[in-house]
Amino acid sequence: MKLKQLESLLGDLQQFSNPKVELEQYPTGPHIASRLLYTAENSFDDISNKVVADFGCGCGTLGAAAALLGAEQVIGIDIDSQSLEIASMNAKDLELDIDFVQCDISSLGWRGQIVDTVVMNPPFGTRKKGVDMDFLFVALKVASRAVYSLHKTSTRDLRFGVPQLYKFHKKKEVDIAVDLWRFVPRRSGERTINLRSAV
Repeated sequence: MKLKQLESLLGDLQQFSNPKVELEQYPTGPHIASRLLYTAENSFDDISNKVVADFGCGCGTLGAAAALLGAEQVIGIDIDSQSLEIASMNAKDLELDIDFVQCDISSLGWRGQIVDTVVMNPPFGTRKKGVDMDFLFVALKVASRAVYSLHKTSTRDLRFGVPQLYKFHKKKEVDIAVDLWRFVPRRSGERTINLRSAV
């Protein structure tokens, strides 16, 4: 599948109708989601024929992209039942077979390397400091190949568009500087690579 086609399909997905600020729910836009997954597949072969987990899947954008790029199995995990309902509808609309699990990532309970690849846009930690690192810690325990994660930064060029969702938002949309990281579990002996220049 070509990048433009992937982005177009993701652009049609339903997003949060009533986002929860305490969960830092922001939609992962089709532009950044398509490039994240396209890079994971075409540069590293981390998606097709692999078991992929989407941590904090929200409306299921990253998981849908993984399924569209030929993942063997996709598991979307989120604590919020309303988000999972939207993600399930999105998967159904695209005729994708994605498994959804309602669970707090910190209570996941998986032992060992259960999946090949984890993709995630975790909460940035503006409401609960360090929550993004909690997600990353669990992801590195359960992934055998790689973890792709977006993290807030103020010194990088990659931008994450955040629409006006909450009452305290003053602007219609604002760009948040983020880094896209690819982490490889130590057991494989590879080094961590920052992909900000590749997306």
